[in-house]
Amino acid sequence: MEDKNKEKYDSSSIQVLEGLEAVRKRPGMYIGSTSERGLHHLVWEIVDNSIDEALAGYADDIEVEVGKNNTITVKDDGRGIPVEIHPKTGKSTVETIFTVLHAGGKFGGGGYKVSGGLHGVGASVVNALSEWLEVRVYKDGNVYYQKFVNGGHSVEPLKIIDTCAEDRTGTTVTFKPDSEIFTDTTVFNFETLKVRLRELAFLNRGLRIILTDHRHDDEKIEFLYNGGISEYVKMLNENKTPIQETIIDVNGKDKDIMLEVALQYNSTYNSCIYSFVNNITTPDGGTHEDGVRRALTRILNKYGTTSGMLKTNDESLTGDDVREGLTMIISIKHPNPQFEGQTKTKLGNSEVRSIADRIFSETFERFLMEHPEEARIIVDKAMTASRARVAAKKARELTRRKGDLDITNFYGKLSDCKSKDASISEIFLVEGDSAGGSAIKGRDSITQAILPLRGKILNVEKARLDRALSNEEIRTIITAFGTGIGEEFDLSKLRYHKIIIMTDADVDGSHIRVLLLTLFYRFFRPIVEAGHVYAAQPPLFVIKHGKTIKYVLNEQERDEYLASLSPNTRYDIARMKGLGEMDAEELNETTMDINKRILRQITVEDAVSADEIFSKLMGEEVEPRREFIEEHATYVENLDI
Repeated sequence: MEDKNKEKYDSSSIQVLEGLEAVRKRPGMYIGSTSERGLHHLVWEIVDNSIDEALAGYADDIEVEVGKNNTITVKDDGRGIPVEIHPKTGKSTVETIFTVLHAGGKFGGGGYKVSGGLHGVGASVVNALSEWLEVRVYKDGNVYYQKFVNGGHSVEPLKIIDTCAEDRTGTTVTFKPDSEIFTDTTVFNFETLKVRLRELAFLNRGLRIILTDHRHDDEKIEFLYNGGISEYVKMLNENKTPIQETIIDVNGKDKDIMLEVALQYNSTYNSCIYSFVNNITTPDGGTHEDGVRRALTRILNKYGTTSGMLKTNDESLTGDDVREGLTMIISIKHPNPQFEGQTKTKLGNSEVRSIADRIFSETFERFLMEHPEEARIIVDKAMTASRARVAAKKARELTRRKGDLDITNFYGKLSDCKSKDASISEIFLVEGDSAGGSAIKGRDSITQAILPLRGKILNVEKARLDRALSNEEIRTIITAFGTGIGEEFDLSKLRYHKIIIMTDADVDGSHIRVLLLTLFYRFFRPIVEAGHVYAAQPPLFVIKHGKTIKYVLNEQERDEYLASLSPNTRYDIARMKGLGEMDAEELNETTMDINKRILRQITVEDAVSADEIFSKLMGEEVEPRREFIEEHATYVENLDI
């Protein structure tokens, strides 16, 4: 018998989205998300079109302006978008580019040899997701203008609205994001814009990029780096101590593939390697990075052997050895990049590996031969790292779990949870034995593990892995996590999908939290990147009136809550005690109960900025740390010393 409630499924069920409707229906497919990150992605798409003009040799200046009402204007002095009627659409080429998906000069039509962005869909996607968009084209002595509204609908065809100098060329695009699409925020973050535009200026030697914020007293900043990525490396090493004076700069070309590499070693024990393809970051590396890394290891081993620094009985230097203390930028421009995976963050072109290897090898080997003193410093650092690696391998044996009995009472500290399901298990890293004792009594023993920390852990910013592994607190953390560390690290073995740092809201607590975050960022970065690290938020005040008890995080929340009460309500307000002074019930009520607590997730959106901050706060150089503290001292609230 036919079910009358079944929905009919025939041709009428198939939805066909015309023009830009598909973009508005599924914006995340085109810009990743409709959050703040997706909002800024609109800017990058328009800027990328201007960058393409610069890559082709036709633009020298790009200006980005944030309007008072959070509009964005991008100006360039490139050739200007073609204005003639497009043969396939019957509309102007300007209207075609801004209203037709996959229309652009990036599909083998001779417009651009290399390009970034969404490969031709960027302008139309931005138009589709904007409340309105205006475009002005300067060429042939005329100013051409067209406006689009309500998600990409043309108000009228392209028209001439003014004249300009005969030799003036370029394109200006202004748009206002649609608040119906970007429901979280339509407010642009100046720092986010600054960091990416600075990066683009580094990656495009000699290109001037100007950022102006009309919301804040017309604040203006200009980026121009004639040294290109060498200046990028110099900036990254500002808060570190370089061990070689020269920044090695590699440039080469093969089969329309251009490779640039800049590198310099410093005295730290961490490597900072960032790679790009057509100005787009590739955080997962790929064949361009593989080729350079392979050549680096091979050439330093060769030099160490021929110079007599590496003896017959010495172990060969590994990739980890030669990358210790290395700051490196790798940038290639490729006419047809192929990316691996859904996220497109890893270059897959197989031919690039050998090209990058060969171009880098030739220049790097020549540098070592021509600069023997610096070469010996570099090889000596790698050899020291090699010896430390062997010592760390022995120390790692102490962190391997051997069975449930060892897990339950590892160093007599870890109170593990009963669940073996990592997805629902969480571990609290608790400041002090006293708070740890209360946390053990107040926890949900099925899903919550407690690891009390005695004192402050080692600052790993100033120590390599072998010394870190000699620290009992760090060994305990490694053992508890179950992932291993260094070359043995395996994220899939993580035993808790929530790692919660629980410290007091005072100076000591903040210091312990930063030390733990430094450890996680330097030695467990995939855990942070996967979103497994959190900071507990103990309340600062408790407010009692009648039978009601209200916990609040800070003074602002306290004042807002008090203002919401009846004027006749009597105020009993107390500052909360430290974690160690709370009993089990208070700790559970305020900080641990999953139905009441507040957790702050720790994320790393920008690896460059994160590295810069950790180097300033935790590194050897005192002056950058002092300047950072002085600069941010005015923002400090609730300082408890």
